[in-house]
Order: sequence, then structure tokens, then C-alpha cells
Amino acid sequence: MTPHPRRRQRGDDRREQIIDEALKAFADNGYRSTSIAEIAERCGLSQPGLLHYFPNKAALLSAVLDYRDRLDYDRLGFEQELRGKDALLRLAQLVDHNMHVPGLVRLFTVLTSEAVTADHPAHEWALKRYRNLEIYLTAALRAGMADGSIRADIDPAIVARQVWAMMDGLQLQWLVDPEHVDMATLFRAYIDELIAYIS
Repeated sequence: MTPHPRRRQRGDDRREQIIDEALKAFADNGYRSTSIAEIAERCGLSQPGLLHYFPNKAALLSAVLDYRDRLDYDRLGFEQELRGKDALLRLAQLVDHNMHVPGLVRLFTVLTSEAVTADHPAHEWALKRYRNLEIYLTAALRAGMADGSIRADIDPAIVARQVWAMMDGLQLQWLVDPEHVDMATLFRAYIDELIAYIS
């Protein structure tokens, strides 16, 4: 039997609340130091009440990461085929946006740092994410090489890895010292210099 639409909406709203509170808790304390009890308390639920929506902490982490990835997917415009410098400029826009969502940036940085161990529930997510990002940017740079807007003598996979390393490194510095690190300005300057070099 299909749930009543109002009951289904309440269930969807509750799931969103749980994901939102879990995101904040994971960003503040990391995955390993956050308990289901803490997230349930933040949501005004009992532990069994929370587990009705997510069977365990790993499933909740998966939902949080899916949510975060959907936001980045929409902002990056993965549905569009960006070529060459347009893809690099889109990344600069993403970094600028990220300065307005420090919780998401902190979540990414904390979980990615924790996920270097192979037994962490986010390890496969982090590995897949970096591989997909490299594939995406490498393809965009190759498209720029094909249309002549980017030099043919660069290695697009190496450039892609360098771009992600710069982005992640600046995010970390900004989180540690936001008053003195203007992440968006520094990354845009890097992208402008990179475009000038590879054009």
C-alpha cells in the first residue's frame, strides 16, 4: 500500500533534516567521532527513530556524501560538455561559491582526510570522486586541445591533478585561517595563470 502523500512528505522532510544534521556533525567532528545518538539528539529523535530512516551510520554517511556530490554536480555543470578554459573558469566559480558554504567545505576536507585509510566507509567514495574529477577535467582539456584553444604539448591528466591539488590545498588553508586566506582570489589567479600558460 502506498503511503499517504502527506505522510510521505513528512518522511522526506525528516530524512532531509537528518542528512542536514549529520552533515554538520560529520563536518564538526569527523565520521568516527560522531555517534548516531548525537545525530538523533540534534534531530529530536530517539536512536531507533533515526534508524527507521537510515539503518546504520555508514548508510547515513552515504546519503550525506550523495547530497554533497549532487550539489557539486549541479554547480560544476557536469551535464554540460565544457571545453578547455571554460571548464577551468567554472572551477573558479565553484571555489568562489564554496567560500559561502564553509560547512560543506569542512565536511569534504574532514571526510577526505579520514578516508585515506582503506577501512573507512568513505574511502571508495573519495577514490572514485578523484578519479571521476580527473577524467572530467582531462576530457575538457583534451577537447580544448582538439579545437586548438589549448596547446597540444601539455599532458592534460597531469594538469587536471595539479588543479585539484591546488583547489584542495587552498580549501584546507582557508579553513585553518579564513581571515588571511582569500581562497577564491588565490584560486582565480592560479587559473588565470594556468590558462595563459596552456593557451
